[in-house]
Amino acid sequence: MKSKLPKPYKDAMIYEDRKLYACLANYPIVKGHTVVVWKKSVSDLHLLSKKDYEYMMEKVDEVRNALLKTLKVKKVYLIYMDEANQVHWHLIPRYNEKGYDVLRHKPIKLKDVSLAGDIKKSLVLRI
Repeated sequence: MKSKLPKPYKDAMIYEDRKLYACLANYPIVKGHTVVVWKKSVSDLHLLSKKDYEYMMEKVDEVRNALLKTLKVKKVYLIYMDEANQVHWHLIPRYNEKGYDVLRHKPIKLKDVSLAGDIKKSLVLRI
């Protein structure tokens, strides 16, 4: 089945390599809502090889750390949902809310992509 993920905005890109990319979500539910997307068409996380899964999770961790530093929040939720039939993680910063409350926000079209540059500056990649 074909991916239903929207094409990311070029200026919203935080990180990209040959396997995956991280960018601000096109329809964030909070400021800094980011997605990390596996480029190759893979419909579910369990279909990734162990090596690819570990690589992806390393990048998710690096982007999460950059979000924590840039946004000065204590938590970033990692949410995996396969509604788009394409492996990707949602990284959702938690501000002054508890538990699932952050998921009750209505997605709003991304208009300001300037935060991507700030997150990029905080991104520390492992070798």
